[in-house]
Amino acid sequence: MTLTGRRVLITGGGSGVGADMAQGFAAAGAEVVIAGRRIEALATVATDPRIRAVQADVRDEASVAAMFVAAGPCDIVIANAGAADSGVMARTTLTQWNAMLAVNLTGVFLTLRDGLNQMPGWGRLISVASTAGLKGYAKVAPYAAAKHGVIGLTRSLALEIARRPVTVNALCPGFLDTPMTDHSIAVIAAKTGRSLPEAKAALEAMNPQNRLIQPSEVTAAALWLCGPGSAGINGQAITIAGGEL
Repeated sequence: MTLTGRRVLITGGGSGVGADMAQGFAAAGAEVVIAGRRIEALATVATDPRIRAVQADVRDEASVAAMFVAAGPCDIVIANAGAADSGVMARTTLTQWNAMLAVNLTGVFLTLRDGLNQMPGWGRLISVASTAGLKGYAKVAPYAAAKHGVIGLTRSLALEIARRPVTVNALCPGFLDTPMTDHSIAVIAAKTGRSLPEAKAALEAMNPQNRLIQPSEVTAAALWLCGPGSAGINGQAITIAGGEL
């Protein structure tokens, strides 16, 4: 498969899945634009001449608009930027709630809306959600609520654009082998007294394959959605979790 001549925009491209996607799409021949708040992190990924960086905050409407101006016309838009927080619902503040919805749901809305509006013809919209968008996990209610919102957004938008040569789908990985999960492991260890390996093992056990999902597996799914024969895949929440769901 080749994506030569296509331009892809990936938010949250400075680390984890976003960085892996940038490299995967560049290897497939696409021109890649990665966006995020931390320009230093983006710069470490944009050492490949096929990848360039744009600083942007997906929570801010004006910043998202400027991101697309800086990127230029994009055929593929991947709303990957996200953040996670944990804590019991009873002690979750409104500030924490709003922070999770701002980046994980509003950021996806703004990215997909503006991405769609600048697509003149063929296009692919992809949101990186989570298994938390399809089921509940204890102590991450705001995060799970936001990811459930992303699934609803994806399914509704799919019906609106079904007669266009554009599709929109959500990828729903389980716990990933990324720095975000490393942070979750550290939090679990600190709050429960478990060792880091024990905390990691608890997350691995969520997956029937007893492992963390690799970022490259999410990249492979995204590339498939942009390749030949994918036109009929629209409005789907594609689980990448070893059979957890």
